[in-house]
Amino acid sequence: MNDKPIPASAAPGTVTGNRGLTVEEPLIFEQGSAEGSGVDLPEPFDVPDRLGSFARKGPIGLPGLSEPQVVRHYTRLSQKNYSIDAGFYPLGSCTMKYNPRLNEKVARTPGLADLHPLQPVSTVQGALGVINTLAGWLMELTGMAGVAMSPAAGAHGELCGVMSIRAAQEAKGDARKIILVPESAHGTNPATAALCGYSVVAIPAGPDGRVDIEALKAKLGPEVAGVMLTNPNTCGLFERDVREIADLVHAAGAYFYMDGANFNAIIGRVKIADLGVDAMHINLHKTFSTPHGGGGPGAGPTVLSEALAKFAPLPFVRKTEAGFTLVETPAEAGPDAAPFGRMKGFHGQFGVMIRALAYAMALGKDGLRQASGDAVLNANYLLARLKDTLTAPFEGPCMHEALFDDGFLKDTGVTTLDFAKALIDEGFHPMTMYFPLVVHGALLMEPTETESKQTLDVFIDAVTALVAKAKAGDSDFFHAAPRLTPRRRLDETLAARKPVLRWTV
Repeated sequence: MNDKPIPASAAPGTVTGNRGLTVEEPLIFEQGSAEGSGVDLPEPFDVPDRLGSFARKGPIGLPGLSEPQVVRHYTRLSQKNYSIDAGFYPLGSCTMKYNPRLNEKVARTPGLADLHPLQPVSTVQGALGVINTLAGWLMELTGMAGVAMSPAAGAHGELCGVMSIRAAQEAKGDARKIILVPESAHGTNPATAALCGYSVVAIPAGPDGRVDIEALKAKLGPEVAGVMLTNPNTCGLFERDVREIADLVHAAGAYFYMDGANFNAIIGRVKIADLGVDAMHINLHKTFSTPHGGGGPGAGPTVLSEALAKFAPLPFVRKTEAGFTLVETPAEAGPDAAPFGRMKGFHGQFGVMIRALAYAMALGKDGLRQASGDAVLNANYLLARLKDTLTAPFEGPCMHEALFDDGFLKDTGVTTLDFAKALIDEGFHPMTMYFPLVVHGALLMEPTETESKQTLDVFIDAVTALVAKAKAGDSDFFHAAPRLTPRRRLDETLAARKPVLRWTV
């Protein structure tokens, strides 16, 4: 038993601090003891003298636990997780859609799940066929000339696109130094440009939440290598002037990178090539449905225009009459190719690719088109139902996510964070808060296409009731939220800087 004091989060009126089947879970180091062990280990061997300096000088410091203790601990922890399988997950700019179990079954198919990247090419023809087929889907859906499949996730795909732009500029003997990034772009965009050695110049948004075209024109010049535009942008709005932006960028001798993290809103509706885009990464884990969050898994294939395709990184799959082969050197790529190098040790996040192809083939082009339409419909339903209860910073319809600001909380003593914490007690994961930065106190909601009207109505009712409570002056209620979770509100800054990872006596 845990003999430590019952924390303040414990349920009142119970000896253990448990809330029925919700068990107050100590840290695993609090449960273990040096004497206990769920396994039998052999006696340690004598350490040779030459290895003596590497021998452990003290106890290993791991908790000794029985097998039931270990199983119960991690099972209870899993029950405390909020997931897309548990409920609505309205994070904006994240596309936390439901992940069909068919995708998981296909990804676990024997012969695909058990492969090793160092196997001979002759033994992985099916896997290379999966990569090649998915690449074909991505080029067909975007209208682009080429695709790099190896980038591991979204930011990695951005890096691939900007490195391709840099390689193209250098091949022309034109080593430009600046990347333009609108303020409504994802935060990884300027980070990627800086990592590639560029200076980043911000482009402000106009009053409608979209790129200020006149400001863009003023910044374009012979030093600009490219522009990185998120579209739909982080305000949930489609950049209506995207074609004009592309023409202006190309006229200045620069390249047009479009962040494709929000591709879920427009897939099947527009060919990216028709927008004048030179490079765009695609988050397979968002648009094509793979469980993600907490650091992975993800995949960020980058589609490239004809102007950039020859600079695509190695390796890539090539289909021949004899089967599939891997192109791993510049010489194998061909005389017209000029790959800038490798993005990754092997060939990309293969498990995510399997899931993405299963999702695409199950829905087909018409199904993917419907999915994007339903995602936009759901977001606009939230906007229409909540815009008079909350406050919306921009007029008109949105795309895949509905953006609100904290104007409705004025003079209530309740902050965006307070409101989000209270929403947890209602059984919902909070929306994205304080992002995008161009909107004060932002609340960004993305319902995706997989949520029903019934689910959205329950969410809307909860939000509406909380707004009424805030305006009634009950700020203390919000400051104490959440009340019904295994832990109360944390000092988030302190928790990030000084996490308690083990119990010390």
